[in-house]
Amino acid sequence: MMEKIIMLGVGNGGPLELYNTCFVVQNESGNFLVDTGGSIEIIKRLNESNIDYKSIKHIFISHSHTDHILGIFWLFKKISRDVMHGNIKDRINIYCNDVVYEAINGVSKYILPDKLMKAIYSIVDFHVLEDGDKYNINGTDYTFFDIQARGTKQYGFECILNNKRIAFLGDETLNPNLYDRFKNYDYVMHEAFCLDSEEEIFHAYEKNHSTTKSVSEVMNKLNVKNLILYHTEESHGKDRKELYTKEAQNYFNGHVIVPDDGEVIEIN
Repeated sequence: MMEKIIMLGVGNGGPLELYNTCFVVQNESGNFLVDTGGSIEIIKRLNESNIDYKSIKHIFISHSHTDHILGIFWLFKKISRDVMHGNIKDRINIYCNDVVYEAINGVSKYILPDKLMKAIYSIVDFHVLEDGDKYNINGTDYTFFDIQARGTKQYGFECILNNKRIAFLGDETLNPNLYDRFKNYDYVMHEAFCLDSEEEIFHAYEKNHSTTKSVSEVMNKLNVKNLILYHTEESHGKDRKELYTKEAQNYFNGHVIVPDDGEVIEIN
């Protein structure tokens, strides 16, 4: 099976029709879930992509914003019941920074009964990340790193999929301190909060986000080959993909990918 990325959601924290940005890296060895969105809809999105939540043994949560972390509690609720009925016995690995770890532990006690959390903690291994930590997940080596976010502490990762270098940069504008690190990359996954013409409406910059134009200009200077844009607004409905792609292509010479919810991205 060729390694691929299944975008469960591509929206930022505001949209009602798009799901919050999260995705699965899938290969023949398994499914690696990256972020969980902000609601029970994570279960629906997995089902729609023909991914059994019980098959997910590795989860990475980039940061503690609600649109990335709250879905984990609905997964916990489903998983805990399977554990208690003997339907899940394999270990589940959760990778996150210390702020995310503290948030998960802090929120859990208010929304999930002790017996469910006891079941969860009986099979879950938390890996609290430090900058540069490396883990092999489903046969692929991942390096996790601090994206040096201006807001909430946030981690991304880099890896090689199908012999292509790929970086997931979370949902903040790439810090200039990291520009040299990602020069000439094959694939970069980067947020694009809104179109440049709508910056005064959505205020991407004051939220430490990018417009499609601004991120495309930076990635073009870094000679990135393929740019995957996500964490967008939904103000243009079905025209969103076309409009974001067109704006990006005006400033980026490589291949632009603006996925929809549920879209599969083949890495080749």
